[in-house]
Amino acid sequence: MRLGKIEIERIWQDANQTSGICTIFDADGFPLFVSLSLERGWRNNKTNISCIPVGEYEMKLEYSPRFDKLLWEIKGVPDRFECKFHSANYWYDLNGCISLGLKHNKINKDNYYDVSNSKDTMKVFHEVLSNFTDIKLIINNSENLSQVN
Repeated sequence: MRLGKIEIERIWQDANQTSGICTIFDADGFPLFVSLSLERGWRNNKTNISCIPVGEYEMKLEYSPRFDKLLWEIKGVPDRFECKFHSANYWYDLNGCISLGLKHNKINKDNYYDVSNSKDTMKVFHEVLSNFTDIKLIINNSENLSQVN
């Protein structure tokens, strides 16, 4: 498979955290993978503290010195760089990147729903994407997005 698409549908958001659903589709629109997504909250696209703006982006697999491995980087984010998909269970472990997980749980008692099993979920994400060479990421806010101020 050469062409693929990732869609993130955001379902909950406040200034600190954004939660959503991530789906990978093949070129025929068939879903190959579904997980929960976790991002920072919306803070006007500020570097390291805001989630990525709604929109369409290209993805490239690139080496990350910080993580010492190949990670999918989101290209073309306005005024930002190094936005990647990587494992993280908590919103504050993300600096404008996206993490995936299996379940929403309140792991660390800060009253936020964290994502569980992020490392394992990211391994499956990378396995599914290993068949693609051209990937588009589409990020949308659900029309029922719960926003807390």
